[in-house]
Amino acid sequence: MKLYGELAEWWPVFSDPKEYRREAAHIARVLRKATRPAPRTVLELGSGGGNSAFHLKARFAMTLVDMSPQMLRVSRKLNPECEHVKGDIRTLRLGRTFDAVFVHDAICHMTTDRDLRAVMQTAYDHCRPGGIALFIPDFVRETFVEGTDQGGSDSRRRRLRFLQWVFDPDPNDTTYLVDFAILLRNEKGEARLVHERHVLGLFPRSRWLRLLREVGFKAVVVRDDEVRELFIARRTVE
Repeated sequence: MKLYGELAEWWPVFSDPKEYRREAAHIARVLRKATRPAPRTVLELGSGGGNSAFHLKARFAMTLVDMSPQMLRVSRKLNPECEHVKGDIRTLRLGRTFDAVFVHDAICHMTTDRDLRAVMQTAYDHCRPGGIALFIPDFVRETFVEGTDQGGSDSRRRRLRFLQWVFDPDPNDTTYLVDFAILLRNEKGEARLVHERHVLGLFPRSRWLRLLREVGFKAVVVRDDEVRELFIARRTVE
């Protein structure tokens, strides 16, 4: 995908880390309330440009995993204190466990039961007994809403604006589409337009809970301030 590859250097103006402050504070509260003692070490699967970690690293020792070397490069500049690992979140095995595992909207790129379950298994295998995993999809099937959004920002050298269009051409499958129209303007004032389509996963709540049980978690659903559904999954003490 262009947004995470050739356009990764534009990520800080596409998605400003400051916009994640409120959400990250909510995530930190959820993680700290979900287990006692509160988590100290957190593994983030699909960390992207590191915007969530930028805020969470003040509370937790963060290990960040992403399969895009370009996005990891962006994140290292933003979060030099954090450990960064290149890896596929479906197959990653670090050989160690963490107090908590966190998967934000990277989970949306899993479009089949097999891939979704694989990420859950990765989370389980890296979660200490008694620890938790937190999954935050943009939607489950029951909460999906089509719509548009826009954003972007400026830096000293670059300016970016985008339009995002979310829609579902087939409500009977496990995917939906997000089209991005991205307008990029460089330091010379030259502009170009890029179209990017993301095919994202959309699963019913019951399937999420079933798959989490299958890999060994005990899971519950909670809602956040934006009326999304979060899945808190606990690895029981064996």
